[in-house]
Amino acid sequence: MNEALLTPLPHTDPPELQREFLINCTPYETRVAVVENGVVQELHIERAARRGLVGNIYRGKVVRVLPGMQSAFVEIGLSRTAFLHVTDLALSATGNDGLRIERRLAEGDWVTVQIIKDPIGAKGARLTEQISLAGRYLVYLPHDAPHVGVSQKIDDDAERTALRERLRSLLPPGETGGYIVRTNAADASDEALLADIAYLKQLWNDICAKAIQATEPSLLYAELDLALRVVRDLSDRATTRILIDSRENADRLIAFAQQYAPHLVPLIERYRGERPLFAHYQAEEELERALARRVELKSGGYLIFDQTEALTTIDVNTGAFVGTKNLEETILKTNLEAAQTIARQLRLRNLGGIILVDFIDMAVPEHRQRVLDAFKEALSRDHTKIAISGFTQLGLVELTRKRTRESLAQQLCEPCPTCSGRGYIKSAETLAFEILRALIREARAFPNACELKILAPVAVVDRLRDEYAPALALVSEFLGKPVSLYGDTDYPPEHYDIVLL
Repeated sequence: MNEALLTPLPHTDPPELQREFLINCTPYETRVAVVENGVVQELHIERAARRGLVGNIYRGKVVRVLPGMQSAFVEIGLSRTAFLHVTDLALSATGNDGLRIERRLAEGDWVTVQIIKDPIGAKGARLTEQISLAGRYLVYLPHDAPHVGVSQKIDDDAERTALRERLRSLLPPGETGGYIVRTNAADASDEALLADIAYLKQLWNDICAKAIQATEPSLLYAELDLALRVVRDLSDRATTRILIDSRENADRLIAFAQQYAPHLVPLIERYRGERPLFAHYQAEEELERALARRVELKSGGYLIFDQTEALTTIDVNTGAFVGTKNLEETILKTNLEAAQTIARQLRLRNLGGIILVDFIDMAVPEHRQRVLDAFKEALSRDHTKIAISGFTQLGLVELTRKRTRESLAQQLCEPCPTCSGRGYIKSAETLAFEILRALIREARAFPNACELKILAPVAVVDRLRDEYAPALALVSEFLGKPVSLYGDTDYPPEHYDIVLL
């Protein structure tokens, strides 16, 4: 992919956006559905045994420095060593341009690091020395040069300048760290901002004290759990309600909001309905659809999602939709609907990394531009960083979506034990041929066997008894030994046994 072709998208919200949060809590799992104008747009799931690690801060020990990769592996107490690149070292006064990692780190060095990307698959967590601590209104950067930045989601220049100057006037003399003003700060009082500054400074002092005392790789600071992050990170001026189905967690949320976001307290409501919360608001159905490979379009077309370790491909098809005018109009309408659906599915499924979209081929250049514009507009509502290119020479649209945690499928699913994640299994015919070859191999390996018994799925045995009966008879004659067949309905596909008697 040509990175130069990728254009970062601005974040925009549709007018009069109303956002609700549905929080389903059990002792071992918390699920959050983000509903915008009545439609589920995002799903967040956190399990107590597998909580996300992004934002956690550790005292780690460098176990290996790789000058060729300009990176280091750091032991932080997880099952796999974590990865620290030279660009993620703490910024010096002149920045990290031209810095060699071997000049800063050596095996056995101790470092204080933060996870910026969860372990995914066989890859360990990615680390940074550039620590950031999030409060309700501010993000504190203790290792950064003294400065004040403003969230990119605030795009009004006058508002950005006013917020920057306002925070500068509140910072104590001699401040050595940097701050980023979050979107929520636009509605915050000076007292609230000062409280956030004091909280973040004290939090960092506590982390430093723990780091000094640490004698082995260990956790210094754990990020808030998912329910509390709804109050701190996800809710904003568009939030109209936070609905939670647990009394204990509702009380916890209210107590947290009273301290850090008092204006949200009236919006926190305990769900008391008879039906489960996710079922009542159709979030359960959305979750199931977000795990499916095929997504139906209202027009009759459909999408096919294929997720691999390297990238995700999305194929658009007209399906049963034949339109009412001509073929080009039918294709255009399907692609326009697909653009909206794909943007929503990326958020629901939390797909990240490289994504290739194969829209239906369009012969009219104006149609291609309309689809691309509609796709960019739909993607601009995604709060995760996205960069997109136009149509390639092959007619594909390339985009990248920042990946910080596992996708929904990676969180909730595991590879099929039968097909090992291929998505398909060997046919009964293929398995029958395998068995015929295995009979000869096993008989030669154990020449003293008097008889061979085949145990296999019923469909495979039926093939061997019917259309491949002559082939089985030839093998039996060649071996000079009888071969018997037993079909078992409990045998899993692709599995068979040859018993030597």
